Amino acid sequence: MMLRPTVPLGAQMEAYRALPKSSQSFPPIGFVIAAVTAALVFFPAAAPAQEALSDDDQLCLSCHGAEGMEKTLADGSTLPLHVPADMFAKSVHGAIGCAGCHADIDPAAHPPSDKDIESARGYAIASTEACMGCHAEMVEHWEKSVHAALVRTGNPTAPICTDCHSPHAVIKDQVATLDQTPCKNCHGEIFTAYLGSMHAKARRGSDESIAPICSGCHSAHDVQPTVLGEGPKAACSGCHSDALEAHQKWLPNAGLHFEVVSCPACHSPAAQRKVDLLLVDSEDRAIGTEQIGVPLLEASARSNGQGLDALTLWNLLQTFNREGIGGKTILRGRLEVRTGPQAHQLADKSQALSDCQTCHSAGSEAFDSVTISLAGPAGERVRFGASPEVLSSVISLDSVSGFYAIGGTRIKILDILLIMAVLAGLAVPIGHMTMGWVFKRYFLVQRPTDGGDRPAGGDGPKAA
Repeated sequence: MMLRPTVPLGAQMEAYRALPKSSQSFPPIGFVIAAVTAALVFFPAAAPAQEALSDDDQLCLSCHGAEGMEKTLADGSTLPLHVPADMFAKSVHGAIGCAGCHADIDPAAHPPSDKDIESARGYAIASTEACMGCHAEMVEHWEKSVHAALVRTGNPTAPICTDCHSPHAVIKDQVATLDQTPCKNCHGEIFTAYLGSMHAKARRGSDESIAPICSGCHSAHDVQPTVLGEGPKAACSGCHSDALEAHQKWLPNAGLHFEVVSCPACHSPAAQRKVDLLLVDSEDRAIGTEQIGVPLLEASARSNGQGLDALTLWNLLQTFNREGIGGKTILRGRLEVRTGPQAHQLADKSQALSDCQTCHSAGSEAFDSVTISLAGPAGERVRFGASPEVLSSVISLDSVSGFYAIGGTRIKILDILLIMAVLAGLAVPIGHMTMGWVFKRYFLVQRPTDGGDRPAGGDGPKAA
């Protein structure tokens, strides 16, 4: 399942072109020419890297190379206009020059007296159109991602091209290094956790290591939310294709474990675990928040601070599966770690959990935390707290039938009924044998074998 854009990015660019004009003004063109001339006269020696730039680019940098250059916009924010000349000369974009991306700029009339820029965010999104000229395939991948979906919902921090790739300092393969990974700018806590993992240690330990960084598991541009499909499990099997076979040598029902237990649940031994129950339809597609009354769920989740109870969950599923509605909504249960950072604290396989009692025992810590999940507007998971009783209540028999851990999520009343059924089953043959013995012992008349008292000639008197 992929996220498809409802509004093409190009259409958004057109919207940003029709923005109110800023009142910011620039110096007259004559002043700029004089400044450029002075710069060339008094600072004739360019840095070695800058010498590779064209005369036109160096002309641009005579102003934009000044640190601190910025423009105040209509909304009061500032737009940085400084371009580090040495970094731009070394970047992959240095070869195409300034006009390669800023084709709308007329050097003879620059800077203009005004510019249609309302906000820095709007300008950045509109500028992404320039990226399409050379990187159409990458932009197409990005438009299917959770990042693009968040941009379409108006999220002001969702990353666009220039948030991950500094346009004036793009160095080939730089983002493939740990120190330059742009993901950490937004996902700092997760990235810090990753640095302590076996993957990061292997990456730092050898330049030849193929251990994954962020894009190795989540892809670089087509980043999908974990609520979709196999999610991270598919990423793990991409490198560890023999994992199931290796686990089958010692783990009972290994295939079932792979379906209902996430990899970090065992391979992040220091993490706290929880059970997540994802609402999915008959085609295994996540139910979205727009399909359900989220305020009702939130209110239920706050009730007595215990989260959704078994009865509320049962009523919720009955609403989805009422007569006349096609398909069936079910809960797909999965044992996971509780937080994103914990999911990235992967340890060496020698430290992975392998004791069955960790989960398969009454009162297991793994089942103390339960959440109900739906898909948010951008495909991200929206979670609501639930009471642990939803895993062990008789009301939940149909609700959570897809998740059951022997010994860990036991429903006590079922244990009692099972014992009663077993006793009843044993009572029938035992009772039958007992009644047979009693009947034979006390009620069955023994016939004489010697015939001493038996009348002669037959069983009764005969007529003369």
